Amino acid sequence: MNETVNQALALIVPLVIAIVFHEVAHGYVAKLLGDPTASERGRLTLNPLKHVDPMGTIVVPGALALFHLPVFGWAKPVPVIASRMRRPRIGMMLTAAAGPAMNLLMALISALLIGVIEWVFPGDQSAAVAFIWKNLSNFIALNVFIALFNLLPIPPFDGSHIVEGLLPRRIAQAYGRFRQQGMLLVILLIVVLPQIFPGFNIVGWAIERPFVFLTDLYFQLAAVISGQ
Repeated sequence: MNETVNQALALIVPLVIAIVFHEVAHGYVAKLLGDPTASERGRLTLNPLKHVDPMGTIVVPGALALFHLPVFGWAKPVPVIASRMRRPRIGMMLTAAAGPAMNLLMALISALLIGVIEWVFPGDQSAAVAFIWKNLSNFIALNVFIALFNLLPIPPFDGSHIVEGLLPRRIAQAYGRFRQQGMLLVILLIVVLPQIFPGFNIVGWAIERPFVFLTDLYFQLAAVISGQ
């Protein structure tokens, strides 16, 4: 029972922290660029209850996992109003990129901490050190996955805002209209089509290689710091 609880905590705690910092990064960058909406609505906080979406963070991922389907979820989006920004198109791109950038930064910090722990406690097999190492290890993997997953150019993911800002205005407006059916599109691409066509795996095609590359890079950095 204790091992099960430890494994659950080593996933839940890193996941919640990754999601909270991801959302706060969006709101903070938006504020820097002229849109204080998130701050005005009390969303620039590290309180997870302000960011967790009961359906997207708990019910949907849990149900998908229960039925052995591809697991994905979402947090409560930080409110951003592009028209309040000084330069809306660039502002939305930077705001969208801030979330994944924060996740990659947190993965870097986790790698540094792993390196320091292995340097200070070489060969330590105690339960406390093992638990901390497991949390930090999962933190790297979760942050890298969240960053890459959100960079997919599928509305309403962060990547779609970046693509929209790069497109000519007329094409960007047409592309942006897909956002209204965003979650249906996500479910179709990630859940429905892979069940109909087993070889169809857009997430795997898009992020598997960069995920392996980045996670390996972070763990290599940890090994360098630890002197191993």
